[in-house]
Amino acid sequence: MFRKVLIANRGEIALRIIWACKELGIKTVAVHSDVDIDSLHVRFADENICIGPAPSRDSYLNITNLIAAAEISNVDGIHPGYGFLSESAEFAQVCQACNITFIGPSPQTIALMGNKAEAKKTMKAAGVPILPGSDGPVATVDEAKAIAAEVGYPIILKASAGGGGKGMRVVNSEGEMELAFQMAGSEAASAFGNGDLYLEKYLEAPRHIEIQILGDQFGNVIHLFERECSIQRRHQKLIEESPSPALTPMLRAEMGDTAVKGAQAVGYATVGTMEFLYDKDRFYFMEMNTRIQVEHPVTENVTGVDLVKAQIMAAAGEKMQWKQKDIKLTGHSMECRINAEDPHRFTPSPGRITTFHSPGGPGVRVDTAAYAGYFVSPHYDSLLAKLIVRGNTRKDSILRMKRSLESFVVEGIKTNISMHLKIMEDEDFQAGRLSTRFMDRFTN
Repeated sequence: MFRKVLIANRGEIALRIIWACKELGIKTVAVHSDVDIDSLHVRFADENICIGPAPSRDSYLNITNLIAAAEISNVDGIHPGYGFLSESAEFAQVCQACNITFIGPSPQTIALMGNKAEAKKTMKAAGVPILPGSDGPVATVDEAKAIAAEVGYPIILKASAGGGGKGMRVVNSEGEMELAFQMAGSEAASAFGNGDLYLEKYLEAPRHIEIQILGDQFGNVIHLFERECSIQRRHQKLIEESPSPALTPMLRAEMGDTAVKGAQAVGYATVGTMEFLYDKDRFYFMEMNTRIQVEHPVTENVTGVDLVKAQIMAAAGEKMQWKQKDIKLTGHSMECRINAEDPHRFTPSPGRITTFHSPGGPGVRVDTAAYAGYFVSPHYDSLLAKLIVRGNTRKDSILRMKRSLESFVVEGIKTNISMHLKIMEDEDFQAGRLSTRFMDRFTN
């Protein structure tokens, strides 16, 4: 087991990792920018080191400063959390070269699955269903037109090296292709330093369903069922739940087995998710996230598995304590991402929190690093808290989420709590009629 772990992140996920390390008897080192000196992860870690000024590129994304902090504090592991450098093959490689364990996949696996076009080819070879489209990057507009004519419009262009909605364009006809190709390629190059695009059939209103997987260094891989992530805006998830109201037990087992097969094909040995699009009783591989997810508490609630502790134990070389038959799906869980943003214009709302009261009671969990007096910086992601509930049924979870949202008090800044309440009261949401287009009615 690790002796001391540096957490290369901030906010609620840094706290979450600290709690897991404490339960495993591991000392922790928090890193922080100069504006994060009063953050809770700094207070509760055993040690803390300032790694630079507020801008992410000068602090949380500064590999040189992070490694220097790791060497100064003499750690034997680095946990990247999510975001920032969690899916950086370069960072994982540097950690490896410095004899510090990167608590995540190998650099080779991150690089392979981080290239969306290559990941798609790899999954296709492993027998995982994929959407019709190009086999790898598309070199020219004419090649894209030829493939689109074969696949049939509408199609979507996606950045090979990207994610989060950047470098993506939906193309409805051949006449739109040239401009869309140029714009998507330019955006991809700007965002990821790689302008390569691939092409696939565009589904108008699919569900987004991901399968949580867990592997170890002995070749064991299991799945921990699915999370429905269809409620999203600009490809950013807002609400996640498990189980999905769309899946039958047979389809759930099929998707889980498929995800395990895909993970085994790349020798996966840690936590991660296989992301699928689900439409008309068929599912298609979209991408793989090679890290712990923001929404991991939902799975923890319905399986009883502490995913962060399991991730740390896997990185330490310990054999997985579960077999697939040990993982049971019990009850229903749901998570709302509480963001510091205007609920109507969706613009960030930085500032000082004057009042902060989080809900509680049976089946309620709040993962947050916020408190009364905390300053929400404009330099970082607007995620303020994760409100997670658990009930015996989906209806129970919705009712519990609604009363929890109603008792969640945040003053001094704006939040999207009111928007979440509207979603909970929506008839289609309550009936489980979801798709990635669901939020159109709230944002148009």
